Amino acid sequence: MNIYVCIKQVPDTETKIKLNADNTGIDTAGIKWIMSPFDEFAVEEALRLKEKNAGSTVTVVSAGPVRVVDTLRTALAMGADNAIHVDAPETADNYRVAKAIAAALKKEPKVDIVFTGKEAIDDGAAQVSQLIAEAVGIPYVTVVLNAEYSADSVKCRREVEGGAIEVVTTPLPALVAAQKGMNEPRYASLPNIMKAKKKEVKVLKESDLGVSDADQKIRYKNLQLPPPKQAGKKIAGDPATQAKELARLLHEEAKVI
Repeated sequence: MNIYVCIKQVPDTETKIKLNADNTGIDTAGIKWIMSPFDEFAVEEALRLKEKNAGSTVTVVSAGPVRVVDTLRTALAMGADNAIHVDAPETADNYRVAKAIAAALKKEPKVDIVFTGKEAIDDGAAQVSQLIAEAVGIPYVTVVLNAEYSADSVKCRREVEGGAIEVVTTPLPALVAAQKGMNEPRYASLPNIMKAKKKEVKVLKESDLGVSDADQKIRYKNLQLPPPKQAGKKIAGDPATQAKELARLLHEEAKVI
């Protein structure tokens, strides 16, 4: 099988985000970049499918500036065979990224299945997976907790509103977007990390894929950080005094009672 995984490089969840000078994006200086955690489940699922199908290959694809190659190498160290870097600007929106990745997939000889994470943790838009599938012209199933594969179809259990589970079977090729809990992503071994540094990463420019700045649908003008949290208050005194003061604060300051 020819298995593909689309991944995104995002800021580490512990990174303190700052805005750039004109508030049109984040200040990328000093940020630690990682693979979006949902994409780790996608990579792991692809590797497990490969292990069950002799002769299969796993190719990881990511769009963004040159630094995303580091995240592609993380996937290679986990066990992926090949990597494609779609050279795109930092500011590329979901539509532009999806169109570029879809065009890259269309250039491949044969695509049997595509895995993605259900969303990226930086913007949480959950759009790129569906946009890629629509552009390639294949069915897709999102928020997938479990999948069973056959030679020509995939049966997915997906999470829906209210904690219910929906079962969807779709023919291959198809796109499957992984939810947390689909599997337990493996750690890359030191030998594989060293090997991944030497693996070739294929680079495709937007111009190679028929994508340009004209495909940008969204441009940010004035991002704002959440207001800082107010300092907490410690109420002194005996329990009765504390309870009385707490009631006053909830009534007069918080205005919730």
